Amino acid sequence: MTARTSQSLAVIASRIALALGVACLASLDVLAAPPPGVPPPQAGGPVARGGGVGPHVGWVNHFALLPGGAEVTTTADSTSSGIGGGLTGLVIHSSTIGETFADGGNKVVHMALDLPKNTIVTGVRVCYELTDTATHISQIRLAQVQDPPSSAIVKLDDGTDLVDPGPVCVDSAPTFIKSADGSLLLSLRVNFADTEDAIVVRALGLRVK
Repeated sequence: MTARTSQSLAVIASRIALALGVACLASLDVLAAPPPGVPPPQAGGPVARGGGVGPHVGWVNHFALLPGGAEVTTTADSTSSGIGGGLTGLVIHSSTIGETFADGGNKVVHMALDLPKNTIVTGVRVCYELTDTATHISQIRLAQVQDPPSSAIVKLDDGTDLVDPGPVCVDSAPTFIKSADGSLLLSLRVNFADTEDAIVVRALGLRVK
């Protein structure tokens, strides 16, 4: 092999290495970018807010939320929710104002969660829209049923007033709950300023590890 041939092969090899390096960098950019239509993470997102909040969301059936008392009712019209752009969701109504039932209990919609045994829950994600910011979700709570099942320990109690009119998705404060330790109960407390107002829950999920 001549010196000129060796030099030519070295040049070709260096160009191939450079091309492969550029391709690898491009693939990393593609992996890091969010899907089309999904905004990039914001500075105030779950990682910045809680530090330990898991990156994955497991969506649950928000239509399964039940009224916690007779003063609260829910509707789920498929054609239109009647709020904002009309996308269907679980619409929450109240026949009384405030965030407390007449008997003194928290005014909530609530549900039990069906989770795989080894799930670790690190937060709640709720997507909603309001007819008026004075009427809003005032608390996100997770409680874990004990054995024997005569009590439940509160594992997450986020009393942040969710007054953004929406439509918007927000994350709760972080927590760390092992589903293997007992059944989980999720509740959303609501505060009504006017009985003509409504809150629509469009999606509900758990941050999990």
